[in-house]
Amino acid sequence: FTSMVGSRCNASDATRESNLTTTDTPSVHEKITAHRLLPVIALPDAGLADPLADALVAGGLPVAEVTLRTDAAEASIRAMAKRGDLIVGAGTVLTVDQAELAVGAGAEFVVAPGTSPSVIEWCQAKGVPIYPGVATPTDITTAVSLGVEVVKFFPAEALGGVKTLKAFAAPFGGVKFVPTGGIGPGNLAEYLAIDAVAACGGSWMVSKAWLSERAFDQVESATREAIGLVRRHG
Repeated sequence: FTSMVGSRCNASDATRESNLTTTDTPSVHEKITAHRLLPVIALPDAGLADPLADALVAGGLPVAEVTLRTDAAEASIRAMAKRGDLIVGAGTVLTVDQAELAVGAGAEFVVAPGTSPSVIEWCQAKGVPIYPGVATPTDITTAVSLGVEVVKFFPAEALGGVKTLKAFAAPFGGVKFVPTGGIGPGNLAEYLAIDAVAACGGSWMVSKAWLSERAFDQVESATREAIGLVRRHG
């Protein structure tokens, strides 16, 4: 993978990323894309954050996108961030206030369902990788005009899946995608086969049912299987 973050930060931040690469210390983006999977998590209870993180790490996937869809999101991000053994980011970020809240809690990257110039610019100013959501060529053009190099293709399957993503990738040669929405073990390989795909987002290995049942052994097992799929097809 190329050494890039979700958006081009300002000159000093770009230099910082370059320096990280030079010293062989991977950037946040490089760590995420090294695994090629991004678990998308909605936690109803912050008390689940630590055992869930244990299961992800044990399964070989020390990355988590905690969506801001629940009241427990901020505390969950904070709990995961203080561990130091996984990268945690915030998803479903709609406003600058939410981005500021998430980063203040320890989020190392931000994911948005849409392309908000204000959120993108705030993240750029703070040197925080941002993956804005895109659903049309116009969305991608807007993101690119703001210096973004990696976008979230969302909702992937509802928008036509692999076929649509390939069509979008063709005219935007410098853009990488993180398809999310409807991706699972049955179609993961198809997405990973696309050169423009940096990583895939998904929630099948962290299902709501398993979280509600505190079935973290199931999460660990599903995570190991997902990593196995990546190794075979990624």
